Amino acid sequence: MENIKARAEKTAAATEASGGGRVPAVEMIGITKYFRSVPVNDSIDMKIYKGEILSLLGENGSGKTTLMNMLSGIYFPDSGSIRIDGQPVHIKSPKDALDLHIGMIHQHFKLVDVLTAAENVVLGLNESFRLNLKNVRREVASICEKYGFTVDPDKKVYDMSVSEKQTLEIIKVLYRGADILILDEPTAVLTPQETRRLFSVMRNMKEDGKSIVIITHKLHEVMDISDRVAVLRKGKYIGDVNTADTDPQQLTDMMVGHRVSLNIDRPEPDNVRECLKVEHLSVIDADGVKKLDDVSFTAMGGEILGVAGIAGSGQKELLEVIAGLQSALPGSSVIFTDRDGKTSSLIGKTPMEIKKLGVHLAFVPEDRLGMGLVGDLDIADNMLIRTYRDGAGMFVNMKKPRKLAEEIVEEFEVVTPDLLTPVRKLSGGNVQKVLVGREIAGDPSLLMSAYAVRGLDINTSYIIYRLMNEQKAKGTAVIFVGEDLDVLLELCDRIMVLCDGRISGIVDGRTAAKEEVGLLMTRLETEAGK
Repeated sequence: MENIKARAEKTAAATEASGGGRVPAVEMIGITKYFRSVPVNDSIDMKIYKGEILSLLGENGSGKTTLMNMLSGIYFPDSGSIRIDGQPVHIKSPKDALDLHIGMIHQHFKLVDVLTAAENVVLGLNESFRLNLKNVRREVASICEKYGFTVDPDKKVYDMSVSEKQTLEIIKVLYRGADILILDEPTAVLTPQETRRLFSVMRNMKEDGKSIVIITHKLHEVMDISDRVAVLRKGKYIGDVNTADTDPQQLTDMMVGHRVSLNIDRPEPDNVRECLKVEHLSVIDADGVKKLDDVSFTAMGGEILGVAGIAGSGQKELLEVIAGLQSALPGSSVIFTDRDGKTSSLIGKTPMEIKKLGVHLAFVPEDRLGMGLVGDLDIADNMLIRTYRDGAGMFVNMKKPRKLAEEIVEEFEVVTPDLLTPVRKLSGGNVQKVLVGREIAGDPSLLMSAYAVRGLDINTSYIIYRLMNEQKAKGTAVIFVGEDLDVLLELCDRIMVLCDGRISGIVDGRTAAKEEVGLLMTRLETEAGK
């Protein structure tokens, strides 16, 4: 790794030299931050230049978001200094950051659902809605025209898609005069088409002289959008390289500290058997909108069935109905068959009733903290959620959940100060490690996961892929809902494509082409438009 670090330092020096002595827009010097005596950022020196897109890479818990939170005024460093345009500054609050033209767009949006886009933009400023909303609309329209955004100033937030909400967050900070923008995992919930539109806007902002930092784990996006890449590992600054001078393998090695194979294994299915048979499954939500329409398929034990589709195509409802968290329309059928051939109908059953049937079902939901884990509880207590009803008597035995928590922290390399830390204080990737570890520990016959690697670094993602294959080898039926078509095509034995709540096709993962799956994701819409 010394050679890699030496190359990174050499490239960084060459980059700065080629900049003609230009003054960085941001210079962070010796930045250190402790949480519970654990150094999350350790003496970090980093520069951000005007008119560049810098990708900030690192494993989950490496300190990326914490470092940017100090630049945006959410945290204050325990030691070190920050310079903006060559001048020393003290950023003690988000307002201080905005006054210095720094804005951060977080993973979780900070919008008021019942307000319009224009009202959210002006919210918190010393302006009167009644007198200035017309001016706000005009300014929002000007920002949209300048950078290529599309947003309706009068649209309520609760009617917006995820990409529209993200667009509004970016417009908010631009309206406040931001010249330095930090985007934390901006593409985590975007479709490929939405990602391309976002990158087009980012390039327009860069051309206008804006400095942009993007925190992401998606290496192909790093190679596509960034000019330079900075890497953190375990709270330390490893180095930076020009994007044109590196490749995904080198960046992965820098992040992890050793060479990691970027090939996803896909062993041949063995002893395949029918595990879950879904027939004529239809679901209507509370607003009367049909989310699933006559869906029928079979999930086999000993294989990984991938589920692809544009966000909102029915993936969430499909898994929740099977898990007993949502009801289906009459005529729907979900039959589970265990390893001994015993069948059980899951339709109309609650999760507890499904468990009492002896069905070993594990579910990793999309909403990690809302549905999967309890944020205010520590890791051991979250292990207990799965098993607390199994004990006898009024007292709870904490030995087993604590031992399981220790095993998960060790095997998944969960970065946490200790087992008593509430999971909401962990990074998003470490929260996901805890959730996946808990669900797999139950030795399920059916494992369902929704976007299991969303927001995870490359090393942890490959741990998840390995665990999915291990479950497959045990004869478990794995249903893997994913958003990365390249991963689905490498990992899954079959891929079922949902489009507007219906199955548009089921293809062989070994022979299908990416373009074929992409076409199936929009096929129903195309047919409807003919």
